[in-house]
Amino acid sequence: MTINIIGAGLAGCEAAWQAANRGIAVKLYEMKPKKFSPAHTSENFAELVCSNSLRADGLHNAVGLLKEEMRLFGSLIMEAAIATKVPAGGALAVDREAFGSYVTEKIKSHPNITVIHEEVAEIPTDFPTIIAAGPLASDSLAESIAKLTGTNYLSFFDAAAPIVTKESVDFSRAFYGARYGKGGDDYINCPMTKDEYLEFYQNLITAELAKLNENVDNPNVFEGCMPVEVMAKRGEDTLRFGPLKPVGLTNPDGTKPYAIVQLRQDNAAATLYNLVGFQTRLTFGEQKRVFSLIPALKNAEFVRFGVMHRNTYINSPKLLDNTFRLRGNDMNIWFAGQITGVEGYVESAAAGLLAGVNVANKTKGLEPLILPKITALGALSAYVSNQAIENFQPININFGIMDELPTRIRDKREKALEISKRSLHFLEDYVTI
Repeated sequence: MTINIIGAGLAGCEAAWQAANRGIAVKLYEMKPKKFSPAHTSENFAELVCSNSLRADGLHNAVGLLKEEMRLFGSLIMEAAIATKVPAGGALAVDREAFGSYVTEKIKSHPNITVIHEEVAEIPTDFPTIIAAGPLASDSLAESIAKLTGTNYLSFFDAAAPIVTKESVDFSRAFYGARYGKGGDDYINCPMTKDEYLEFYQNLITAELAKLNENVDNPNVFEGCMPVEVMAKRGEDTLRFGPLKPVGLTNPDGTKPYAIVQLRQDNAAATLYNLVGFQTRLTFGEQKRVFSLIPALKNAEFVRFGVMHRNTYINSPKLLDNTFRLRGNDMNIWFAGQITGVEGYVESAAAGLLAGVNVANKTKGLEPLILPKITALGALSAYVSNQAIENFQPININFGIMDELPTRIRDKREKALEISKRSLHFLEDYVTI
């Protein structure tokens, strides 16, 4: 039996990998390089657009737990991330190009996967199909999905941060280090005095915005990827309690910075760095002008400016069951990735993992993979299929959507660790069965 997968992003590649490793023949459709979405530029699969970070990598964080769960299932995305990781303190960050190349090579060399470089305008009905087109599906495919689901899309706007060259950073005004010493010299820190910060802040909140390719004046933005200028307009000190927080860092002369901008390594050669938390909708000219007010970036060379683009997702609780399958007795369609309303690289890949396993199980006549909410994977699938949700919004994995522990633990970190241990203990037994 053959299955179709539309889209070779993180979710589509993970779904293809899981199904193919279970002996299923996969046709993986990808429109690149013949056609690119507004946010994509690389011919590689699993292209990382907004950031090169897969976020926190410890078991005190829900996304760290989710990554560990995926590794137990032999995740290709996690394998690629470990193979191409770059220093990032307590986070898992990767060299974007190396990461995409790694995934592409693995997918193209798998004997059970056939890659077809074509745009899909109509959803195939000849075989079971996973729609993993991502939040930037082509117009024709989006129309086909709308006809299939019979419901309106929900949408929000996502943004990406700019990237600068390391050699253009003024190290007389910058220093290496990670907050509280976690990770050694993994970040370049660009401190600001109060006067420097206030000048930067005033210019940021009055800077010119780029026009969007949408007929909207006030786009709905996702909280987890909010443009820096939108965050700044919430108050003068909002950035100082967010991405520019100075806590845990001390200037080389022993003084405390008033605010601090961190640069995170973006490639293995450590020649490119992205501005952490600086997703933006400013025009390219305004980005150069305003961000150059950060003293260490006065003469920064921007190799990529930040961009903002429209993301769409379906009303999954009304449409999908907890295997990511479209509801209906005769439906042979699954969805995976960010289009389902999971937010983040890891969450998107996790949705692909679950969809890939489930379409393979269905094809082979096996029971579906439905994990309990004591696991992060189970909590994600339960969230996107919870029909009681009326105002569905994109979500990152968090401990709040997982089942509570049977006993109360007051310490937050200890509680998080116990939740993670419970999940991994269950899955270690489950996966080996």
